[in-house]
Amino acid sequence: MPTVLLCLLLVFSLGASAQVADGAASAAPAAPAEPAEQPEQPEQPAAADDGIVDMEALVVSGIQPGPGLWKVSRDGRVLWILGTVAPLPRRMQWMSDEVEGIVAASQEVLDPPSMAMRSGLGTFRSLLLVPSLLKARRNPDGLSLEESVPAEIYARWVPLKARYLGRNRGVERWRPLFAAQELYEAAIRRSGMTLDGVVAPVVERAAKRHRVPRTPVQLAIVVDDPKDAIREFNEGPLADTDCFERTLARIETDLDAMRERANAWALGDIAALRAAPYDEQYVVCIRAITETGLARRLGMENFRRQLGDLWLEAAEAALARNASTFASLPVSTLVREDGLLARLQARGYAVEEP
Repeated sequence: MPTVLLCLLLVFSLGASAQVADGAASAAPAAPAEPAEQPEQPEQPAAADDGIVDMEALVVSGIQPGPGLWKVSRDGRVLWILGTVAPLPRRMQWMSDEVEGIVAASQEVLDPPSMAMRSGLGTFRSLLLVPSLLKARRNPDGLSLEESVPAEIYARWVPLKARYLGRNRGVERWRPLFAAQELYEAAIRRSGMTLDGVVAPVVERAAKRHRVPRTPVQLAIVVDDPKDAIREFNEGPLADTDCFERTLARIETDLDAMRERANAWALGDIAALRAAPYDEQYVVCIRAITETGLARRLGMENFRRQLGDLWLEAAEAALARNASTFASLPVSTLVREDGLLARLQARGYAVEEP
């Protein structure tokens, strides 16, 4: 998963869309590497007596069924929803026949809710802004990471960085949020998991093969002057210490829980998915950007609620016109007491778990 804020900045200029649901975010394309920032390739970290234990063997592999689907229905019309999680086991092959069959038999596929930031710039002019986007990772005041966060938090960063990022010196000049996400992605890889999407490519191929129309559910944010927006972000502060600390805590204590949740998804264990913790750092990290003056002016401070409302509207419309519709949403959204399924149920729809 590309770094959250870098993705948000990229869409200012490149017209990409960031999928944001229940505190997690992803976008494409990722920014190119910045050679000057990383003069040395990170070494492959060796085992160390730092109290961190890798338990990659606990992650399942091979062909796995994945979870069943939630069923939302009324008046003989059905919306099938596949719950998704991230990360997932890296060496897993998803046995997706059931989902492909439901997509083929449906009249519509609802894409996951996403936020699309757009500007009037063309592709060539947008690419000219990439160097400015890359600078957004750096602390605007020239401080190092060690100087940007409290000493006790930085002391926790040091052994984690040594284990998962090796001798990557460039990251020490990044803002805490960007540095934390770089570390998180490396820790996920070392733990036998992946943040790459598994469900979306399968659904897209099935919909294309069977000519099932896909309906985007997008909250459009228009950036009139992306160059000024990027400059404002580059020069402004970020309240991202909490994001940095929360990400370190997840790596220190929650890798086992993430493995268990990934295994539960792969094995189709809905009870385990419901019981799994979903205390993700993304809620805090995204808040660091949405509470800036720039984000408030763009109307982003309550975008998660807006995305939920848009998805509910699209789901009800699809249920009204189709005999069968397929959608996918994060499991955490589905099992929460105030999640989207609960809101559909409150509107009179029947909801059945897998």
